[in-house]
Amino acid sequence: MPTFAPSSTAAIVVAAGRGLRAGGDVPKQFTAWRGKPLIRHSVEALVRAGIARIVVVIPKDAEAIAEGALAGLDVEFVTGGATRQDSVAAGLARLTDSPVGAVLIHDAARPGLAPAVIARLLEALDASPGAVPVLAVVDSLYREGEGPVSRDALHRIQTPQAFRFADIFAAHRAWQGATDAGDDAEVARAAGLEVALVAGDEALRKVTYAADLEAAARHPRTGFGYDVHRLAAGEALWLCGVKIEHSKGLAGHSDADVALHALTDAVLGAAAAGDIGDHFPPSDPQWRGASSDRFLAHAVALAREAGYGVGHVDLTIVCEAPRIGPHKAAMRARLAQIIGIEANAVSVKATTTERLGFTGRGEGIAAQAVATLVPWD
Repeated sequence: MPTFAPSSTAAIVVAAGRGLRAGGDVPKQFTAWRGKPLIRHSVEALVRAGIARIVVVIPKDAEAIAEGALAGLDVEFVTGGATRQDSVAAGLARLTDSPVGAVLIHDAARPGLAPAVIARLLEALDASPGAVPVLAVVDSLYREGEGPVSRDALHRIQTPQAFRFADIFAAHRAWQGATDAGDDAEVARAAGLEVALVAGDEALRKVTYAADLEAAARHPRTGFGYDVHRLAAGEALWLCGVKIEHSKGLAGHSDADVALHALTDAVLGAAAAGDIGDHFPPSDPQWRGASSDRFLAHAVALAREAGYGVGHVDLTIVCEAPRIGPHKAAMRARLAQIIGIEANAVSVKATTTERLGFTGRGEGIAAQAVATLVPWD
């Protein structure tokens, strides 16, 4: 078991910046991110990890908004300084009133804090006075005018950064010159402290710009669609954009492709963009006899405008006849083409109602569809 357990560890959450790069009237750390204030994700993660004491460093005159963002959580607030380093020093000073074995220093703009990262950091303090989570540099790097730079000795540094409390507190007090250190590992190394490197986590990426907040606010979404059309003599039968030879076809204002209509509603539902009737009302003569692939393509385009792409669709066609099995491959290929995804992300199934109801009597065909939308950058 590590010497530095969560029960003897404190945490400082640095949230004293104004978050100007993220835009808006509220500092970035207090804006909504996945259903709650950005800062709350980190603090809740520290609470779940059993960290004994949590100090949150906030901007001047921001206590009211900070209290609202962290309501119900046992934290202490300290006003930050002009730089990040000044803010950390203020947090460390607050912790001197009671014994602390180790301290985690974390940026509020990194909400994806996993327990495993905390465990690795505290374990590393058995052998080193400090530890930071890092990730490999995966992109090629060039220095202007000099050419390629080797990535082998380069790392992406994350937070939280862990330290034996007495060591990092002394290092901050011994710092000379402007308080402009990029992180606490720099302060520790300036004091001659060894800082171990442990595996970080891609989920700990920093939320910096307004686009980061917008992207993070987008979750996978699921929509459901259902449609029915009557079978009638003298009509063409279109299903999933594929023309099928049959004694009857589907009657409707457009080409009555019941499968495409159900799928269009599923995509629109997942995008919270209404239904097919809102966009293509039957009362509008321009849609008389229209090919229904236009409806589905329009729904997909609306989803893209909202920041989503179609990740997967699952369609069930309900009828006694015709047999759908021989046409499934063509249907999947056509749907994939309309949506702009691979055929292996398209499912087409068929069933009957055991000759019960209108489909069982051969009076019509029904279709139901599920569409999953995923964030699309």
